[in-house]
Amino acid sequence: MALSAYNGVPLPDFMYGTAWKKEETSRLVERAVSAGFTAIDTANQLRHYDEARVGEALLALRKKGVPREKLFLQTKFTSAGGQDHRTPYDRDADLATQVRQSFESSLSHLHTDVLDSYVLHGPHFRRGLAAEDWEVWGAIEEIHRSGKARIVGVSNVSPEQLALFCREAAVKPMVVQNRCFASLGWDREARAICRDQGVVYQGFSLLTANPEVLADPGFRDLARRHGATPEQVVFRFAQQAGMLPLTGTTSERHMKEDLEASRFSLSEDEVRAIEAVAG
Repeated sequence: MALSAYNGVPLPDFMYGTAWKKEETSRLVERAVSAGFTAIDTANQLRHYDEARVGEALLALRKKGVPREKLFLQTKFTSAGGQDHRTPYDRDADLATQVRQSFESSLSHLHTDVLDSYVLHGPHFRRGLAAEDWEVWGAIEEIHRSGKARIVGVSNVSPEQLALFCREAAVKPMVVQNRCFASLGWDREARAICRDQGVVYQGFSLLTANPEVLADPGFRDLARRHGATPEQVVFRFAQQAGMLPLTGTTSERHMKEDLEASRFSLSEDEVRAIEAVAG
């Protein structure tokens, strides 16, 4: 399925996530690209990511004949509340300066002049959008206008927050990245807003957030009928439901299996049944 942001920038239909990989980050990014992934997701947040090690992998891949232009790179600005003591910016600076410093640090880590996607890791509060969020988003908008981030987006947002961004931002988000729970209808409300606004929805934790779906006997029977694993069915469902799925597997075999999810198609009835499986 071809995906593109509302400004016309194309996105791959699967993304490899690098959270919690620590010292294994470089090795796993290299393996993911060798397996066939062309999109890498990271964040400038040492608490959960190692963006610099992603960059080391990118340099190694270039030596193996994989140029920067062949890869879709996405990273994030994380506010001080989501960082540990190792912030990639001056904590005492104003928020717009923090965004600029973090972005320049990301460019350096990833050895690139332009990012394909730059994402706000999450609003400051669980409800609504505060003045701090608008200051941060304004700085992200400026980065996009400068041409250094081809698309911009938000992560870990509620439907209410997403609707506010879409309604009031000068540059509305082009992508949304959320944890996707079957028990909450696979983030049904946020996905509906994305469809209405032309925003690409990226779903993460599709497997780890939904063990009850993977273990369901009926779901496993459906996978067997397609000659697929339950994990492949989840990813194929996500793609056919209009999502861009992320996987963070550390298994080279699973990397290849995940990418093979596109080799089969679910019927419309099957997609509807999975949509309703726990939501």
